[in-house]
Amino acid sequence: MSLAIAHSRALAGMQAEPVTVELHVANGNASFNLVGLPEVEVRESRDRVRAAIQTAGFEFPYRKLTANLAPAEIPKESGRFDLPIAISLLAATGQLPGERLSEFEFAGELGLNGDLRPVRGALAMALAAKSANRVLIVPAASAGEAALAPGAQVLSARSLLEVAAHIAGRAPLPAAVARECDAANAPLYPDLSDVRGQAQAKRALEIAAAGRHNLLLVGPPGTGKSMLAHRLPGILPPMSEREAIESAALRSLVGKFSASEFGHRPIRSPHHSASAAALVGGVAKLTLFKKVHAF
Repeated sequence: MSLAIAHSRALAGMQAEPVTVELHVANGNASFNLVGLPEVEVRESRDRVRAAIQTAGFEFPYRKLTANLAPAEIPKESGRFDLPIAISLLAATGQLPGERLSEFEFAGELGLNGDLRPVRGALAMALAAKSANRVLIVPAASAGEAALAPGAQVLSARSLLEVAAHIAGRAPLPAAVARECDAANAPLYPDLSDVRGQAQAKRALEIAAAGRHNLLLVGPPGTGKSMLAHRLPGILPPMSEREAIESAALRSLVGKFSASEFGHRPIRSPHHSASAAALVGGVAKLTLFKKVHAF
């Protein structure tokens, strides 16, 4: 088999867009070409994949290799595509059966010794894999986070060799177990009772919390705007499961997911001088933000 196809995901905002990893092996001068709008860290996966395959005991083919990450119009970033590229390469060279690849989605960065390293956005990818009726295989360090997705099938792997053994039917991978989220160990919200005076402002907070209204605090520095705003989450009702999953997925996208904070409302305090581009994370993301809200 000279062509193999594996499935993965690319992060685009809060969405985990499907990516098809196609790998073709052909006769010709030894080369390893990677196409499909890969960024620098993705292009570097060629060296990581080569070393991981060899140290895992497989044969790396010195032929003309072409890996295509489709669709080509979506930028591909991070090392999450190392694992699907390596698996599709092994299937294309006949070292793994390719018939079962359509059942799985893969994400994971490979070390030179074949170990799998954690990836960002595991929870968002698990939610998307559930919608596609596929099993998600992720590194063990990210599996507990991905397992929080309700109804998703997530398998935990520590190395390329373990993933290959599972696909070959020799040693099944263990199902991922969600990280324990103990609310008692999470930091408490600031208490509104700490605020002295400010009767009108506290009444406004209570009305906004009860009706889920937006709230704008205006006043000179030092009047207690930030102090009051930090106490608003403490009088809001507990997050629903859907809200908790969405919040956790967003934190996962930036690599700041913490199991101890699952289900707790986040508090952010950007400086008053921050620009719109700084608030959303750069000019490119600001353009995407404007496009999304234009619809």
